[in-house]
Amino acid sequence: MEVNICKSYEELSKKAAQLVADVINQKPNAVLGLATGSSPVGLYKELIRMHKEEGLDFSQVVTFNLDEYVGLPADHPQSYHYFMEENLFKDINVPKENIHIPSGTTKNYKAFCEWYEQRIKECGGIDIQILGIGSDGHIAFNEPGSSLSSRTRLKTLARQTIEDNARFFDKVEDVPIYAITMGVGTILEARRLVLVANGEKKADAVAKMIEGPVTSMITASALQLHPDAHVFIDEDAASKLTMRDYYDWIQEKKPGAPVQ
Repeated sequence: MEVNICKSYEELSKKAAQLVADVINQKPNAVLGLATGSSPVGLYKELIRMHKEEGLDFSQVVTFNLDEYVGLPADHPQSYHYFMEENLFKDINVPKENIHIPSGTTKNYKAFCEWYEQRIKECGGIDIQILGIGSDGHIAFNEPGSSLSSRTRLKTLARQTIEDNARFFDKVEDVPIYAITMGVGTILEARRLVLVANGEKKADAVAKMIEGPVTSMITASALQLHPDAHVFIDEDAASKLTMRDYYDWIQEKKPGAPVQ
């Protein structure tokens, strides 16, 4: 796992976006895994800037989102369909038919989840997966206790996740209790993982993800098992790391490292 500690949210967003842009420039028909939440918004803004100012082309790109609330139609202001349209898709040239987001209103969730997994395979697998992290250490909606080999499925949300997300709804009772989510096993099959996190509220989860044991109680810790995982965090999110000096040392010496 490569840990990148940045001075600001803006810096981490730009560095993470550059990794995504490099993949697209090298492979114009790249398959992107996308996340929602406040953490990747800056990354998406930078990708939009690159598209408008530098010609970053999404015309052949295929996307798969991590998750969606069960029960919310695509046009609901708090649905992840709506979030992605407002924060990324409306400002880039990815074809509508290339966008995949789990359905929160399907009539057969088991069949849909099986189709979603198969569709990822048909598209050649995910080249680069963007991730955030919950305050309890979850990735996507893989709550504490989720199997590290789990696949796309229906998941009951934890109370803490519901309370954390209540700020986006009028009241906590409005937050859906269920979601469709990619599994940890699905996420780990992406060729490259990019996790972004900022703020002091994420510091405990970030420390456990990076320095704690690999455990289903902190599903983000599974990134330790991935051969090409990159973590971008700001100073506040890095504040609980016990090996902070070592991560700074690595970043300082990285430019002089032998080419692999």
